[in-house]
Amino acid sequence: MIIDSYNRPHQYLRISLTDNCNLRCFYCMPEEDYEFTPAPQLMTAPEIQAIAKVFVEEGVNKIRLTGGEPLVRKEAPAIIASLASLPAELTITTNATRLHRFADLLQQSGVRSVNISLDTLNENKFEMITRRNQFSVVKDNIALMLDKSFRVKVNMVVMRGINDNEINDFVRWTHHTPVEIRFIEFMPFSGNRWSSNKVFTMGEILDVIGKEFAFEPVQGEKSDTAKKFAVPGHAGNFAVISTMSAHFCGSCNRMRLTADGKLKNCLFSSEETDLLSALREGRDIRPLIHACIATKAEKLGGQLATNFEQVQPESIHNRSMIAIGG
Repeated sequence: MIIDSYNRPHQYLRISLTDNCNLRCFYCMPEEDYEFTPAPQLMTAPEIQAIAKVFVEEGVNKIRLTGGEPLVRKEAPAIIASLASLPAELTITTNATRLHRFADLLQQSGVRSVNISLDTLNENKFEMITRRNQFSVVKDNIALMLDKSFRVKVNMVVMRGINDNEINDFVRWTHHTPVEIRFIEFMPFSGNRWSSNKVFTMGEILDVIGKEFAFEPVQGEKSDTAKKFAVPGHAGNFAVISTMSAHFCGSCNRMRLTADGKLKNCLFSSEETDLLSALREGRDIRPLIHACIATKAEKLGGQLATNFEQVQPESIHNRSMIAIGG
């Protein structure tokens, strides 16, 4: 078992397959001419499987594939198939633009749940946020995954003055559609133009929803990052990920492996542990994994102030979101 100094067991590994993406969401990817990691520096498909196998042997029971956009990587089918052989739940976070090409493979690989990023239900605003015209493809692929009986969670990053006026549009969507909408507070990363006045907090989100809908809390798991709620009579539900206004670090069980093989013990940690170089040198990566998690900060990577209004984004030492893995 991988346990940190605060006695938190870590059983959930998020693996980034690539820092490449076919969308250009400004809160994730800093610039249009972003320089992607050269291929020789990325974990190969066999290396991903080998590293994941060690984590599973050390107690990991859930693996999530992320990016960038994981499905733009050419080796994605081989990676998914190889990881499916491990005794761990396999899931994926995607922008859904290529899901129609992978739906059957995901089913065959035992994937039952997908997280899909969609920050607006307005086609024009979608193009403004992503800098690409793929709205209808994403919506069609959400419908496809539901038709194939996948559990679908839709991640919506709420940004004041940009899409906060669509919160109840997303809740209305759950009336007849069995999706879980996950409203995510806007978080600071390198180059994403974050400022505290753009954060729309969980309290504000629930206040907006409460003006139109009666809702009730839903009991989740101890390690859940999302606080779940249900509107009686709705086929779907909604949740809030309140990283900035009400962190959930006390029960965190997550680790992140970047596409270039660096282990991060927190989304906001400044330090990383190079597992890929050690693997290529033939060294045992287990001591490195345990040492990395042992140094995990109590909360927010040891970098962010508990009061998000006091966070100074220029003082944060971290990668961009796309380089970490969503």
